[in-house]
Amino acid sequence: MANWDYSSHGLYYVTICTLNRIPYFGEIIARRDVAGPETPRCIGASLQPTPLGEIVVACWKEIPNHFPFVGLDDFVIMPNHIHGILFINNPHKEDWIKNKFGPQSKNLGSVIRGFKAAVKTYATKNDIDFGWHPRYYDHVIRTEKEYLAIGGYIVNNPNEWLQNGDNEDNIFRP
Repeated sequence: MANWDYSSHGLYYVTICTLNRIPYFGEIIARRDVAGPETPRCIGASLQPTPLGEIVVACWKEIPNHFPFVGLDDFVIMPNHIHGILFINNPHKEDWIKNKFGPQSKNLGSVIRGFKAAVKTYATKNDIDFGWHPRYYDHVIRTEKEYLAIGGYIVNNPNEWLQNGDNEDNIFRP
């Protein structure tokens, strides 16, 4: 949003995709509950991560250590993208700085840039073929209804993947 201050106090939903949506991070597998000898029933799905997928999770969890004004909320890693909610905890911020192109610090863009750089650096140092899509999708969460819907979408994303596969348009937009 051109007029939004992405360093302002609030919840931000982000989706970050891999370059060309290549599934670098792992495979979605069904967890099964055996209802009987011949009737296994799917009770959920999760990512079986690659080593790079494990690094993505570790780097995401490290965000507050590098950006102390950021809290983590719901998060899911998928084969070729991630979804997460970040809380920028800046309740005493008084100045309003409109979104701009170019170098930024202490805002959502700088957090995502740092996260993406950490994963890419690991891949490069370990000779892992990997690339991020140059941009990311973000949404400012403004209501509790949006927050609950987006959180549900994130948590259920692996199950949706099993049912619908990789749908390139499958980015939650409240």
